[in-house]
Amino acid sequence: MNDQIPVLIVGGGPVGLATALELAAHGVASTVIETRPTVSWTRPRAKTTSARTMEHMRRWGIARTLRERAPLPQAWSDEVVFCTTLLHREVTRFDRCFALDLLHDELVAEGGQQVPQPLVESVMRERVAALPMTTLVTGVTATGLRQDADGVSVDVRDEDGTTRTLRALYAVGCDGARSVVRHALDVLLGGDDDSRPNYNIVFRAPGLAARVPHGDAVQYWVLDPKQPGLVGRLDLDDTWWCIGVGVDAAEGAADPVGLVRNLIGDETDGIAIEVVAADPWRSRMRLAEAYRVGRVLLAGDAAHLNPPWGGHGFNTGIGDAVNVGWKLAAVLHGWAPDDLLDSYEAERRAVAAATIDVATRNMSTLTPELADPRLLGPDEEFAEVRPLVAAAVHRTKDAEFHSLGLVLGTSYAGSPIVADGTPRGHDDAAYTPSAAPGERLPHTWLSPTESLYDRLGPGHSLVGDLAAPGAGPIAEEARRRGVPLVEVPFDRAEELFGAPLVLVRPDQHVAWRGTAAPDPQRLWHRLTGHRD
Repeated sequence: MNDQIPVLIVGGGPVGLATALELAAHGVASTVIETRPTVSWTRPRAKTTSARTMEHMRRWGIARTLRERAPLPQAWSDEVVFCTTLLHREVTRFDRCFALDLLHDELVAEGGQQVPQPLVESVMRERVAALPMTTLVTGVTATGLRQDADGVSVDVRDEDGTTRTLRALYAVGCDGARSVVRHALDVLLGGDDDSRPNYNIVFRAPGLAARVPHGDAVQYWVLDPKQPGLVGRLDLDDTWWCIGVGVDAAEGAADPVGLVRNLIGDETDGIAIEVVAADPWRSRMRLAEAYRVGRVLLAGDAAHLNPPWGGHGFNTGIGDAVNVGWKLAAVLHGWAPDDLLDSYEAERRAVAAATIDVATRNMSTLTPELADPRLLGPDEEFAEVRPLVAAAVHRTKDAEFHSLGLVLGTSYAGSPIVADGTPRGHDDAAYTPSAAPGERLPHTWLSPTESLYDRLGPGHSLVGDLAAPGAGPIAEEARRRGVPLVEVPFDRAEELFGAPLVLVRPDQHVAWRGTAAPDPQRLWHRLTGHRD
């Protein structure tokens, strides 16, 4: 390893790898250190990769690979079923869940994807290994960190016990909930933990899929009061996952096969259950009091923890990586001051806080709250209570499965590096495209295979009527400052964006829109993080 690393990334999970990929997209070298030599396939962790994360994967050149290798094709199912048990009565269902239905949709460059986190991580590791500007070193554990005016020193321990110190200009802590980096910075991870325990199991069950009467679904919510929980498929062979809601570690470990059979139902004769892995967990609602201390920044679970209900945690971390990555690159390339990095916390901490709130609301009504013993009664009793329970399910859970407003509607309006951005209220469920400063650039397809996003540059992009009088001065000022800018002619700007020109940030969010900037020098002064 070089003695002087531009950016040292502590933690090589998806967020750390995403940070390295984003830096590489901007021509900045980085080194990622990760304790685990290999990816564990026995605990799938996150399974929902959002449409927004897939758009970033497209920028990094790995979206197609991830879809080709995903065990569950995007088009396989976009449904969630609520049932008494996996093999028994259906209560109700949702469709168009998790943006899985957005196949070549005008709203997005990529739809959502159900895929186990180990596969996401493996694809990202392969991409990082293939890039000349990124180095992934496994079997290395960070043990301490110090910083001074010139850089950051990170103490590490190799697998054989050897200790040494790595030196970097900047460091990003992507080392999870028990972050050594956050601890070294003395940053508090404030918040609460949920009192209710849960128990995850990965299991194999040959022949089970053929017995399920509800058809294909990405999740089955089991409303049996004796054992409420969730079940889902990890692949189209025989591997499944389940969650026993309210099951603690001792209870789960005592009879994991029994827990699985309770969720599947009584009709399990002839189905062999093989437990592959199991682990207990509790939801956590925590947020770091600071995202930046000097030359060190926090991202992903090192900065925030939220309940998994809705599938936002991993995806929020990817958003962190993109935001911190392009800003570090701007500073290291010299076209933005160090002050630009302060906008990382200003923008991303609010997103994490909102996501925690949404996930906590989702958690307030789970299978134990929806389970009703009358659903298990005679057919007449079931028929009477079913519409009542179904109505409660749709009233309380719809937003969990339909959250494009949160996923695509993240706005940085009001940020110090967004021009004239006025925060607007938005629905966490419904998404309305807007090109107002701070919003994600509205998407459109230019051809069956080319997205407007594919035309954007790795730096800023000026999109619209480039013959407009205001285009030239903005581009000239960018060149004078050394800001990387791609000019993208687009004849539908007025229709789609409400103005002839939009200036788009590296993360595809609108920095400015209008006909002309009254003072291009002052505009770029703000957009690059200079303080007045």
